[in-house]
Amino acid sequence: MALRRTRKPTRVARSAMPPFGAERERNSPSNPLMGVMAAFVFGAQMLNFPIVGGTSGHVLGGLLTALLLGPEASVIVLTVVLIVQAFLFGDGGILALGANILNMAVIGTWLSYGIYRWLESHWERGRRHGTGNKGAEVVAIALAAWLSVVLSAVACALELALSGTAPLTAIMPLMAGIHAIIGVGEALVTVAAVNFVKRMRPELVRGGRG
Repeated sequence: MALRRTRKPTRVARSAMPPFGAERERNSPSNPLMGVMAAFVFGAQMLNFPIVGGTSGHVLGGLLTALLLGPEASVIVLTVVLIVQAFLFGDGGILALGANILNMAVIGTWLSYGIYRWLESHWERGRRHGTGNKGAEVVAIALAAWLSVVLSAVACALELALSGTAPLTAIMPLMAGIHAIIGVGEALVTVAAVNFVKRMRPELVRGGRG
């Protein structure tokens, strides 16, 4: 579904069409941009923090990729990154590849992006009524990015508990607690990167208001 929706062009009203180059970049994420984001996410995820029982923590880059490429393209990028890490570097393990894709590429991207859009809709409604806070969008991005890491870790802890690898009462606080700290870094990087791109190339921000 992500591949099909990524290939489908976005219809833009003729009266609101941007210049040709900007239109092409907004209608569908370009292969070079997807490659750049894949390289960025790959490098960021290679910095692992060992936890327990063979698990580790790291940043995701899911929300950032979704905001720049769209959520469907973000799922594809993170899936490719996880496949390369598993088969070439043994990072995450091949047998756990499906669970990692679910936790990071799906939950870490689509769910966090949905949370961001929900928060954004409330901020936009407040702005139209004159009660919106100018910093609310930054808060929405930061909170959604932080939750992308924490919710992925919670899903992983549930899977480990259901598989009998570790008791839920032990693994859940450990995974959630450590990833709550990692999520702060994720939020800071995501906010800084999105704001930088909005200043330099606002048409590249596909998933947000920019």
